[in-house]
Amino acid sequence: MSVEEIALEADERMEKSLALLAEQLRGIRTGRANVGLVESIRVEYYGSPTPLKQMANLSTPEPQQILIRPFDPSVIGDIVRAIQTSDLGLTPHSDGKVVRLNVPPLSVEQRKKLVNRVKELAEEARVAIRNIRRDANKQADVEQASKILTEDDLATCKEEIQSLTKQYEAKVNEAADKKSAEILEV
Repeated sequence: MSVEEIALEADERMEKSLALLAEQLRGIRTGRANVGLVESIRVEYYGSPTPLKQMANLSTPEPQQILIRPFDPSVIGDIVRAIQTSDLGLTPHSDGKVVRLNVPPLSVEQRKKLVNRVKELAEEARVAIRNIRRDANKQADVEQASKILTEDDLATCKEEIQSLTKQYEAKVNEAADKKSAEILEV
């Protein structure tokens, strides 16, 4: 593997870690309603768990309400059950055609817990990025030991990997800070 290939592989893996963090952050409540809270809830649909976003139109007609309009109205009961068994803590209201979720404002204590959860997720992402750096550095050492890379190439490769690591850690911090600010916004 060349320096470019090692760096490209590390970059792709770090990008996936960042994308996973973004997906996890979308599922965390803020002060207002967000379809990201419910879109990944799995609903038992014809014997297989299906993400809610594949079964219904999700919208937020009001700042404190999520509206779920299923494509097949016969699954409303299953959607209500899935929301009740999820750890969202929201009570669904159904009129037979749509499901409404009223998102109550967060208390100060709840906001602090959610900010701590954001910090935990961000730290997990940073650890994943550092593990990718370690793997890439090991790969570069192996390539240098098998005489594919010179010592100068090895140093260049490690510098590039460290630069990528710093870049992605900054992106993780930025995403976590942005989400924390959203949660603390009253």
